[in-house]
Amino acid sequence: MTPPRETADNIVGNHYDKYGTRNPIARLLMRGFLDSVGELYAQTRPRTVLEVGCGEGLLAQHLLDRAPPPSRFVACDLELDRVAPGIAPTIEFVQASIYALPFAARSFDLVVCCEVLEHLDDPRGGLAELARVADRRVLISTPWDPVWRAMNMARGRYLGALGNTPGHIQHFTRRSLVALAETQLRVLQRRTPLPWTIVLGEPVR
Repeated sequence: MTPPRETADNIVGNHYDKYGTRNPIARLLMRGFLDSVGELYAQTRPRTVLEVGCGEGLLAQHLLDRAPPPSRFVACDLELDRVAPGIAPTIEFVQASIYALPFAARSFDLVVCCEVLEHLDDPRGGLAELARVADRRVLISTPWDPVWRAMNMARGRYLGALGNTPGHIQHFTRRSLVALAETQLRVLQRRTPLPWTIVLGEPVR
């Protein structure tokens, strides 16, 4: 069996600065995404948090700003050379693969993994590892296909690939992301800010 690809590009997939965009429509869409993720995060009230596929660390910073700080916040990725300046020093950065997280089972109240599963050869294997290290909750998100690709094409991006963002090797509808989540989680809540699907679940033991 061919092992899952673990290149930084596949994990991070940062081909568009969605956090720093000046496009007013893109900013509005990002606000919907961040508000939805932040709401679910605040509801969970975690004492310990792990974000997998942290990229620049901007989502981690956003979550810290949305609720009382946890006692420990760890952010990991295959490469850490993209971490943005000004990120809170309380965030602990660890270099690690989603397929082999260097933490014991049930180490974190909440595990967050946003915009990562679509980059994986084996999203089910990645999700299993997220569920392993989560004690209470797992929060995941992916782009909503085919709407994501249609919106890319509407703005003239990636036309030769029918709107597929480079690095996206999995394509999740609303239903298929929930189906994947249910292989490892009991789905508790779902949010659908255009054009994403966000799922909060409880690991099934």
